[in-house]
Amino acid sequence: MAQYELIMPKMGESIMEATILKWLKKEGDPVELDETILEIATDKVDSEVPSPIKGVISKLMFAENDTVEIGKVIALIETEAAGSSKPAAASSQPAAPAAPAVSSQPAAVTQTVVAETIPTSSGDKFYSPLVKNIAQKEQISLSELNALDGSGANGRVTKKDILEYVSNKSTGVQPEKPATSTNGTQTAAPTATAAPASKPVIQYGDNVEIIEMDRMRKLIADHMVMSMQTSPHVTSYVEIDVTNIVDWRNKTKDKFEKKYNEKITFTPIFIQAVAKAITDFPMINISVDGTNIIRKKDINVGMAAALPSGNLIVPVIKNANTLNLIGLTKAVNDLANRARANKLKPEEIQEGTFTVTNVGTFGNVMGTPIINQPQVAILAVGAIRKKPAVVETPYGDLIAVRQMMFLSLSYDHRVVDGSLGGTFLRRIGDYLEQFDASQDI
Repeated sequence: MAQYELIMPKMGESIMEATILKWLKKEGDPVELDETILEIATDKVDSEVPSPIKGVISKLMFAENDTVEIGKVIALIETEAAGSSKPAAASSQPAAPAAPAVSSQPAAVTQTVVAETIPTSSGDKFYSPLVKNIAQKEQISLSELNALDGSGANGRVTKKDILEYVSNKSTGVQPEKPATSTNGTQTAAPTATAAPASKPVIQYGDNVEIIEMDRMRKLIADHMVMSMQTSPHVTSYVEIDVTNIVDWRNKTKDKFEKKYNEKITFTPIFIQAVAKAITDFPMINISVDGTNIIRKKDINVGMAAALPSGNLIVPVIKNANTLNLIGLTKAVNDLANRARANKLKPEEIQEGTFTVTNVGTFGNVMGTPIINQPQVAILAVGAIRKKPAVVETPYGDLIAVRQMMFLSLSYDHRVVDGSLGGTFLRRIGDYLEQFDASQDI
């Protein structure tokens, strides 16, 4: 007999943990190759994890609703194949993304007979890569980490714990600790020196309804707080004239749909301009790892899509700079439709290098978007509105009704200065204003 480790799969470069939503198999249950064993979730997407082999579930390492670090063993599967009773070395390769149930690609596994033990002694506390990354960025020492009381399993410090500690530290709030007497025994701290509460007390009236955040909203909230604490945000704005784009779309949209069976929106036109501008300014297409700048050679543009639940998800158009307007239109429509139907694959929300969000969809003229970590910039496009504007002509300046819109770019001021951010944003505007309204489809 042999045992195989089922490992929590990697769901994206910025995702360091996932939550077990539901076990579809219990200990002792037989499982077939590619049969779904459990459902997992991150702040980006829900997914199913299939079995990499045929066998019997011998042990489940975590319970439902547990949050598990990427690469951890989550279950043991016993097979009839001959195997050594000695532990085998764990693979150093990251686990492959979990595939949907219809996929024939199994999750990555490692052969062994025992699970890795998480150290829990006071001198050897375990910290997830995400926690250590936040601690490094916030300059939190190891002694501070060791002093934290974690809310996770076996006292593990979770992302929520360290973000709360960072928030309290930045506001000067210190957790109350018991005083120690001269003989080493602990005594209650004097009331007069007790630290104030870290969160304001909210008084509820009688005519209220308390709604608990769903799992995805909690994860989005944590991700947004983390982004604001990681990157010093700066936002620049430009107003541009998109009359040529509006006129061209109105003229060609019916013909376009009849020819390609696709509705053309403004989004692929915006993404095309963004991809061109990134090609001109590659230092926007980066991420930060400590004191290292990681320049991405692929231009993968994410587009924020609203879900029926009110939450957001960001599917990614890979190598957007290699697609023409027709290809971008097909990609945008396909990803948007499947996002709303919750049918995106894990790999379709990974590896984004820049994000576009369309606040104009909601009638907003501009926005100050929060950076989608580990990226360093995000573009918000506002509503297109008819406005009087000055138009330069060979016969002099005229006042005319034009289709105008605002673009706003939020960027990470650690690595993107105002000169680069502002020039890059202006270049996007230039490409949109210079759109060729005479082009055919």
